[in-house]
Amino acid sequence: MSIEFFFRLVGMVVFSILGVYIGIYIGRATNQSPEVSAVLMGLVGSLVGLILTPYITTRPIRTIRRVLLGVSTQTLASGLTGLVVGLAIAALLTFPLSLLPDPFGKILPFVAVLLFSYFGIAIFVMRQTDIFSLVKQIPGRTPEEVPAAGQSAARTILLDTSVIIDGRIADIARTGFLVGTLLIPRFVLNELQYIADSSDNLRRQRGRRGIEVISQLQKDTSIPVRISDMDVEGVREVDDKLVVLARQLRCPILTNDYNLNRIAELQGVGVLNVNELANAVKLVFLPGESIEVNVIQEGKEANQGVGYLDDGTMVVVEDGRGYLDRKINVTVTKVLQTAAGRMIFARLGREEG
Repeated sequence: MSIEFFFRLVGMVVFSILGVYIGIYIGRATNQSPEVSAVLMGLVGSLVGLILTPYITTRPIRTIRRVLLGVSTQTLASGLTGLVVGLAIAALLTFPLSLLPDPFGKILPFVAVLLFSYFGIAIFVMRQTDIFSLVKQIPGRTPEEVPAAGQSAARTILLDTSVIIDGRIADIARTGFLVGTLLIPRFVLNELQYIADSSDNLRRQRGRRGIEVISQLQKDTSIPVRISDMDVEGVREVDDKLVVLARQLRCPILTNDYNLNRIAELQGVGVLNVNELANAVKLVFLPGESIEVNVIQEGKEANQGVGYLDDGTMVVVEDGRGYLDRKINVTVTKVLQTAAGRMIFARLGREEG
């Protein structure tokens, strides 16, 4: 039995009882049969209770819960602090305001409570980042513990399913380049579990690797990881939920999914792409430089050999077909940046030639 159905039954009973009492009162007031009026109004009350009860019980609670789940912890703490400060100021002004002549002495204390509560919440939420930065600068902390100027200590980064399965996020987080809290929504975790339970062996292995990556992230204390029950109502696709949630929290999405990257950018959501990071940290080679590469396969063109550097960059060697399974020195002739990554063309070095 769902909670909404239970409340419908309770509301039907309560409203039917109220209807009976109202029917008896109407019957006596109109000199009609109280029993007939009680039965009719009781049936009307039960129908009204069956229909309206969710709109005054479960539906408002569900709406409030959805709104609160879409608000970050920092914003909630700031709003609550602002409310307490506003109420404290209003309480201090209540006594002098109550001494004013009527009707001001009765109205102004209530107005002061409303105004100072609103301004307290608004001011603390608008300046939440500055306030939390000041709170963190408590006496006794070393300079290394205090966040640098302009650095958001409470920054949140949403994780996509693809970047968790990829696995490189654990190594990146360990280096300390990511600043903030890694947030994994429950619907991303559910998708990961669905992949891990797949009948396809490859998908099952990828899902299990993603679960292991989350376990590694939680054990690593260099960056906090939080699993949240935040959800987006009315949206079914996980990528769409991530974009909407990122807009609500005003935080970036960490992913290596090209389509999600494009959709998020079109909607004004920041994206941290692991593939772009990997391409950015690859070594830069200029024409004329010498490098050492292990030729492992033949190229598409005649007499070409293909090898790979430690970072995965493909090196196409002219006349390198005769050096399969050997490490040779080559000279860079051209560097191409493609959608799949960087590609280097080279010729045999002087020693090899």
